[in-house]
Amino acid sequence: MTIRDLEIFIAVAETGKMRSAAKKLYISQPVVSHVISKIEEEYNVKLFDRLSKKLYITEIGSEFLDYAKKIVDTFYEMEDLLYNASDHLCLHIGASLTVGSFFLSDIISQFEEKNPRIRIRVYIDNSKNIIEKIMKGNLDIAVIEGNVSIKDILFKKIYNDEMVLICGKKHPFAFKDSIDLLDLKNQDFVLREEGSGTREFLIDLLKSQGIPIVEKWTCHSSDSIINVVASGQGLSILSKSLVIHQNNVKQVSIRNFVLHRSFKLIYHKDKYLSPVLKSFISEIENLL
Repeated sequence: MTIRDLEIFIAVAETGKMRSAAKKLYISQPVVSHVISKIEEEYNVKLFDRLSKKLYITEIGSEFLDYAKKIVDTFYEMEDLLYNASDHLCLHIGASLTVGSFFLSDIISQFEEKNPRIRIRVYIDNSKNIIEKIMKGNLDIAVIEGNVSIKDILFKKIYNDEMVLICGKKHPFAFKDSIDLLDLKNQDFVLREEGSGTREFLIDLLKSQGIPIVEKWTCHSSDSIINVVASGQGLSILSKSLVIHQNNVKQVSIRNFVLHRSFKLIYHKDKYLSPVLKSFISEIENLL
């Protein structure tokens, strides 16, 4: 079985028709039919049920499809490595907004200074979208602050991030030395959008304590949250590193409760970690 055989099988599985697969790959339909039949005969399996001139992939066909995609993707990664070995290497790094806006730029600058031949491309988005790009292979590795519950993604905790409750300077909490966690009940909150690790942290925390809140504002950046909170529109919880130099909001201490979360380095379990990528991971671990 060749890489081309696998490509033909994948095309048939994805299009559901021999003719469509042939058109997609610019080959004749008999060639497609021959390859599928050859695989089925060689391994004594049935990859597709043929019912009323339509193809329906079998259970073993579905399992084979997962392997075929991984093999083909790995093959082209290998070819890409060989074809571009003499050129500049490029790493595609992802980060959630909190990590990207505060931590990542210094790490990348120092790494590039030590490795001038290596190019780095960075993609910043919320944790959910970063995970999706890791799954699709669009990113080599990423650093996020959200939870990871997908079995195909490996993660490693690399940094303990302190979170703080913030309010505007005229908010009643601003005149207190500290509050109880239960004081947050039914308070107006300014939250990040769905898919954000920061939003997930806050919602999970309050839900675990049985504390309902009013989700008054939804924002797509920490700067927007800080500005809205400063104007008196509600409370929020952000990474302390993002508000430490902000004079327009007040940090509020919560009695007997410390807010912490972890930054996680993530990558796909099938991702080949090249020496260059391992070197960059070490840089992240040393500086965070």
